[in-house]
Amino acid sequence: MEKITKVGIARKYRGEHGAEMPTAKLARIMYEENTLLFANTEEARSTLRYIEGKTGTTNRKKVMGDPLVMEGERPKNPYNLPESDETTYEPFHLNYKRIILFNDIHFPYHSVQALTSALDYTKKENPDCVVLNGDIIDAFQLSRFVRDPKKRHFAEELNMFKDFFHILGKTFPKAKIVFKLGNHEERYEHFLWTKAKELEGVDEFKFENIIKARAEGIDIVGEKRIINANGLNIIHGHEFASGFFSPVNIARGLYLRGKTSAIQGHNHQTSEHTESDMNGKITTTWSAGCLCELHPAYAPINKWNNGFAIIDCGSTGFEVRNKRIYKGKVL
Repeated sequence: MEKITKVGIARKYRGEHGAEMPTAKLARIMYEENTLLFANTEEARSTLRYIEGKTGTTNRKKVMGDPLVMEGERPKNPYNLPESDETTYEPFHLNYKRIILFNDIHFPYHSVQALTSALDYTKKENPDCVVLNGDIIDAFQLSRFVRDPKKRHFAEELNMFKDFFHILGKTFPKAKIVFKLGNHEERYEHFLWTKAKELEGVDEFKFENIIKARAEGIDIVGEKRIINANGLNIIHGHEFASGFFSPVNIARGLYLRGKTSAIQGHNHQTSEHTESDMNGKITTTWSAGCLCELHPAYAPINKWNNGFAIIDCGSTGFEVRNKRIYKGKVL
């Protein structure tokens, strides 16, 4: 069997994607599809730069004449500006006919009644994709806030997620499971940077690899990326720049920020907002309910409700069925 090397993978990806694709963008793709080979996107980018003769005069002489060293075909830098650490921000595309959207489960603070109702209802829909749209794990003990030591630990939350993933597999045997990370999952990375930054870049400590070890075949969407499902933008709800913005109607707030058809979780409320422009084009935004407890100790009085969404995609676009759950009944 041929040995897989970083340089070999880099040569393969550059050859397949062509010279016109920017190195930073290709590095991101290469890393996401080879997370066990590369420590991070930067290492993937450095490997691409090596095969392209961009890591110094000696290296360039070594690779001169290689067909992958293509002068003038990639974006130019005529003023020889310092290389930028600019990152690309592109959506994660879903190509499925029926998508189930579960938001804000917050293991171990999930609602057994709400989750049971959601699973009972959606399994009859025969989806081909289930999106876990952020805050599936609470990561309570990794929070920067004052923590009750009696609460469950991170390892227990991971075990709960593992059990839930197996339940999803049995309930939706033909569905692809996609996990979009929310602000609570991001607590892990922030904790690691604060408490053990020396472990950053070690494969075994990457959150996505911790999840994949417990959920074989799952797709992870991180870095606050938008998920695009046939024109509908799916976000968790924490992706926008921080600031004081707390709309009465969550869906209307999403419209004011995004100006395009979209759905989010995060705020634990079901809502919908529609506007049309002067040409009659209609744009609708939604916020979906949560599947966690409704009266936690830190916010016993709130406007939350349980719920989930079903997204049907077809040749004419998409349709959203935004469901609420009240006392175990899907409305």
